[in-house]
Amino acid sequence: MAIKNRRLWFQVHGWLSLPIWILFSFICLTGTIAVLSHELTWLTNPNARANNPQQLEAKPVYELVDVVKEEIPDAKIQGVMVLEPYLVTPIRFSSKDHPVGMAYINQYTGEIQEINNGFTFVEFMRSLHGWLLFPWQEGYSIGYYLVSLMSLVTLGALITGLVVYKKFWKSFTQPRLRRKKGARTFFGDFHRLSGVWSIWFLMVMGVTGLCYFIQAIGWHNGSDVWDEPEAVMIQQVPTSQNQKAVPQRISLEAAMHSAEQVMPGFEPSYIAMPEHHRGHFTIMGSGGEVFYDSYSHQAYVNPWTGTVEELRQPDTMNGLQTIVHITDPLHYGTLGGIWTKILWFFFGLLLSMMSISGFVIYSKRTVKSPKKVKSKTLQEELANG
Repeated sequence: MAIKNRRLWFQVHGWLSLPIWILFSFICLTGTIAVLSHELTWLTNPNARANNPQQLEAKPVYELVDVVKEEIPDAKIQGVMVLEPYLVTPIRFSSKDHPVGMAYINQYTGEIQEINNGFTFVEFMRSLHGWLLFPWQEGYSIGYYLVSLMSLVTLGALITGLVVYKKFWKSFTQPRLRRKKGARTFFGDFHRLSGVWSIWFLMVMGVTGLCYFIQAIGWHNGSDVWDEPEAVMIQQVPTSQNQKAVPQRISLEAAMHSAEQVMPGFEPSYIAMPEHHRGHFTIMGSGGEVFYDSYSHQAYVNPWTGTVEELRQPDTMNGLQTIVHITDPLHYGTLGGIWTKILWFFFGLLLSMMSISGFVIYSKRTVKSPKKVKSKTLQEELANG
């Protein structure tokens, strides 16, 4: 009776990967690349490296913005990203010659090292992994649903795999990888061994992927864990009788100073400029918390008065908001810097290979083998764990 039950679990485990193994493997592989997409750009593009041989202090963000404006007078700055110290500071802008421009600025020397147009490699890989480049419409993307639904496959394969693999914990103390008994045995050992050592990673990927799926449902239904900040009051927007005298917003320097006043110890990671006269300076960053993402501290600054009209921080978040801000670091491994990124990259490759090896194992046992041999082999495998 126990053998029959385990045979059923084995079939469920196989069918969780076999019909969609190509899609699952593709998502695993693109996600693995996305984890180190910035570092791969650094490796392949010298202009993405923030070399600092003279050990200079990093310039403030607002000075880097001024560099772009001086170099490209008609540039309309849209946003600034602050990355790791070894990476340049990308500044998104638009101009006549660069409708969708990205300036790579060395934050130590203040030099524009490159101007990109269109999608960067990092943006492409995140989009390819996140929603398979499917279009977004009315708050949802079919691709985003497909990717996030793989979380159920991941959790299902983990649970059924542990049921099928009897005494799986022995792989921690007595790892077995037989290389001289044929491809079938080798792939079986590799799949089981990798699966046991990746239990924690599979759990993290499955749970965080499920969080993305729930979030997608919320977006599709027009709800989010955060409400959009209220627009600046129309009475606060200055007007002028003289058409040539255009009202001037406060400087980015003043806006960042306002944010720093209410968020001591704040490290900026992303700054978005006001999109219209009633929009805010959106200043995001981190406060040193390990498990929160680099956007967990947010200040919305009135561009005319310099006052912080809305403030969002971890200590004021509810449960759902907290989950949203800890999902990305856990899913992409950014919570510990470059070292956790490398760890996530390694286990991402392992998960991709597990998906392929699982397909090879299942196809050899259920597709290519005659029925009698298949039944006998399956019973032997189940009996031997």
